[in-house]
Amino acid sequence: MSLVLQTPAALPQQAANHFLNRLSVETDVSDVWSDIQNGVSDFLLIDVRSESAYQEAHLPGALSLPHPSICEESTTMLDSEKLIVVYCWSPACNGATKGAAKLAALGFRVKEMLGGIEYWRREGHPVEGRLGAAAPLIG
Repeated sequence: MSLVLQTPAALPQQAANHFLNRLSVETDVSDVWSDIQNGVSDFLLIDVRSESAYQEAHLPGALSLPHPSICEESTTMLDSEKLIVVYCWSPACNGATKGAAKLAALGFRVKEMLGGIEYWRREGHPVEGRLGAAAPLIG
């Protein structure tokens, strides 16, 4: 018996809706980098890792807002008209998911950048911060 075919595949329209729904809340390193290179400024990058990790290395232009501290008071400086793109360490980290959930609950439009800073750096993109490219890849 096939493990792939054991559960029937979704109908094409169901699958299309599913994948479009995912794209409405997710983006990736390549798309963020492309927009940065092309001067797109319609979104805010938020690093939801610890402040110390942010100080060591972060994406160019990213703001630090550790996910445990996200609340109404800590987000007053954010532009509610802009999409927020959050990231954390890596695909093994759920900090970005936690941050995105909190921000969405506060009324912000938000997407999670898949891959986090780990895949940002693996793809060779620049980072800012005290240690820059010498910073640890994982926390």
